[in-house]
Amino acid sequence: MFQVNFSEQAIQQLDRLDKFVQMGLVEQISSLTDEQLQQPSESLGRFHRNGKTLYRLRAGEYRLYFERRGAALFCHYVLHRNTLSDFVYRFKLPVSEEQMLEENDSFWRYLETLKR
Repeated sequence: MFQVNFSEQAIQQLDRLDKFVQMGLVEQISSLTDEQLQQPSESLGRFHRNGKTLYRLRAGEYRLYFERRGAALFCHYVLHRNTLSDFVYRFKLPVSEEQMLEENDSFWRYLETLKR
């Protein structure tokens, strides 16, 4: 098991979630083993960005982006699956976080209209 530390974004996102969902996400990331990080699977991906090895853990409706720092994992982002933020982060599009936030409200309203 790894010790897990969270960025401000990850903490803010976790705070918005139900306590049981929070506990499930923390359990999934903290129970990862060194072997799993060495041999990623369908639910755990590995990629390189800016000279760092990052991982993407698919955990139910959420995606956790993290890196290994010695005996600990540092979770940079907790993003809901199939969101613009998740898509942009995965595909490294040249969009700043500010631009994503500015567009976020209209994007979410659009998605809500698709549900109806």
